Amino acid sequence: MVKIASLLLLSLFAVSCATAPVVAPPERVVPPVPLDQRVSWLLRLEAQRVLRDPGVTTEAVVTPVVPRPARQADLVSLLFDLDPVVRGRAALAIGRVGIPEGGSALAAALLDAEPAVRGHAAFALGLIGGVEASEPLRRLLADTDPTVRGRAAEGLGLIGAQVSAPVASAFRLPAAAAIAEAFASCIPQMAALAPDDEAYTKTPELEACRLAIFALARLRDFDALARVVLTADGRPATAWWPVAYALQRVGDPRAAPALEVLAHSAGVYTPVFALRGVSATPDGLALAQKLALDPAVDVRVRTAAIRALGRRGSAPAAASLLRLLATPKFPTTLILEVMTALAATEDPSGFDAMIDRLADARPQVRAAAIAGAARIDPDRFLLVGSGLGADREWRVRSALATALGTLEPDRVRSGLIELTEDQDQRVRGPALSALARAGAPGLDARLVAALESPDYVVRATAARLMGERKTAASAAALAKAYDRSLSDAATDARLAALGAIGAIGAIGGEPAVAVLTRALADRDWPVRLRAAELLQGLGDATAAPTRPAPLRHPSEFFESAALLHPTVTPVAMIETRLGTIEIALNVVEAPLTTLNFVALAQAGFFNGLQIHRLVPNFVVQTGDPRGDGEGGPGFSIPDELSALPFLRGTVGMALSGRDTGGSQFFITHSPQPHLDGRYTVFGQVVKGMDVVDQLSLHDVIDRVRIWDGKELR
Repeated sequence: MVKIASLLLLSLFAVSCATAPVVAPPERVVPPVPLDQRVSWLLRLEAQRVLRDPGVTTEAVVTPVVPRPARQADLVSLLFDLDPVVRGRAALAIGRVGIPEGGSALAAALLDAEPAVRGHAAFALGLIGGVEASEPLRRLLADTDPTVRGRAAEGLGLIGAQVSAPVASAFRLPAAAAIAEAFASCIPQMAALAPDDEAYTKTPELEACRLAIFALARLRDFDALARVVLTADGRPATAWWPVAYALQRVGDPRAAPALEVLAHSAGVYTPVFALRGVSATPDGLALAQKLALDPAVDVRVRTAAIRALGRRGSAPAAASLLRLLATPKFPTTLILEVMTALAATEDPSGFDAMIDRLADARPQVRAAAIAGAARIDPDRFLLVGSGLGADREWRVRSALATALGTLEPDRVRSGLIELTEDQDQRVRGPALSALARAGAPGLDARLVAALESPDYVVRATAARLMGERKTAASAAALAKAYDRSLSDAATDARLAALGAIGAIGAIGGEPAVAVLTRALADRDWPVRLRAAELLQGLGDATAAPTRPAPLRHPSEFFESAALLHPTVTPVAMIETRLGTIEIALNVVEAPLTTLNFVALAQAGFFNGLQIHRLVPNFVVQTGDPRGDGEGGPGFSIPDELSALPFLRGTVGMALSGRDTGGSQFFITHSPQPHLDGRYTVFGQVVKGMDVVDQLSLHDVIDRVRIWDGKELR
């Protein structure tokens, strides 16, 4: 159960002594800075989201760079340290800091003698997202090391996913073409791989091909992707799941023939991904019907087939879904999938099936029935749904509010007004959003009143809606709302108030700019970051004071043995009614996230919380004490993005924006490459994945305990 920390960790934190250059007397020989001190610097600077300490100056980067001992708290100096492990870790830190200034130093590091450093630098450039990295990364596609070539492709893909519309084509087309040319030899290397082969890592050449395929998916370039994964006659060169994933992800109808072939593949992942792209074709409909109705088919493939039927939106698809709903002892998770798909078809035959389930004992089924009936036949739904606002479960009333917001405004306003006054604050936010869509006399006054709510989510909702309405008179009320929210542990209301003020923009006048400027000194880093972004959007250059980000730990923490010299990989034991899930926590790539999770678990934070979000074939998510997806521990932690992929059983930190993680986390049911480099990976399920697969929405986490190598607590 206990695992010794990886070789990378041992390499990074081993005691070493780099000899300083000997200078002629009478000058004094300056001893090297101890390795622990250098590592402590880079971890702290990364957490503070700065490249160097105040007052520290760095030399201009001149290529080729000659490694030299780093003697100050400066990530750029550490990037060119004598120790290649320090250089690589510094590159990652610069990427996590995310300041464009770090891009030029990382571009120089692409010429480092060590392949690992070049790879880290390429990934870090992708995290920063600057288009100026395009040319050096494209040159790196010719590197002699296959892993470095793969990281260069990944960096280009990460940048391509972030570029704004005005420059998207100018960046993506040449980037995709360069990747396709560099990886044209992937086809024979992938040909023998099994469809579900997700072993990590593979040979460097195959890992590079995988990264290139995912990069082309991010760049949304079918022509370039086809050169790497299709044969001359347009057929898939392999049934390996990354090919199916990428082909459906590019969203190009020309991928449909290849996806139809892959949808008939063996395994699970390949047909699951392929089914996302074939529902519009006649053959795709027939295959989806066959797979959905066959109880012998893997439940993950059946789920994908059910969703494909929903996207089809035809009477035959609806008929197949109704047959599934009539199946005795059908699992709740699949019932919810069928109801969602049936609603998506909007076929009239599905209405009665929805109405029949309004009295179901399971609240999640009642909520799905409300959403489905309202979508299929709004008029009939309004006739039969008059008493649904009295449902005993707040989630059902919340679903009702959301559904009413999609219907004819004149017929739903009174019901929505009642729901904005619901006894449960978790209903009021969705009801306010729905009422804003419907429109109502005195809506602005109602939103201003909601800014006084004791519930921070209600206040955040009201602020967001006021920003959407963009009335100059709202600026003063939003300024007061920001001040009121300063006493909140959560940042939601402050972020929403600032977002609304930014949306009002210039018409808000000096009070709006004044609030944004004050927010640059907010105690929470995500709020500072948002204020800076909004001020920059208004043409204000006062965003510089946002950094350094405030630390949750004293500076001495970054010199502690617990951080620098962990001796084991801690294991989290998540106990549920179905069994225990064991997760190996990643103290190497995500030390702050791991230590935060351990502290919360040992304080009993997760005990008794529900699975508040479950998307089959995607993720199961928990860690929210509110249960509506809006809760957290009352603080946020910095992202620790890494090159680790999201595979089946990977544990990630949920976010509502950059550096907003806290307590909500998710476990992936299957590989999810679109999450790579966007969410912190801090663990991997090592036992109990069958339990994860069986979890249902609203299941309870009984207890989370941590094995730290000495005791389970």
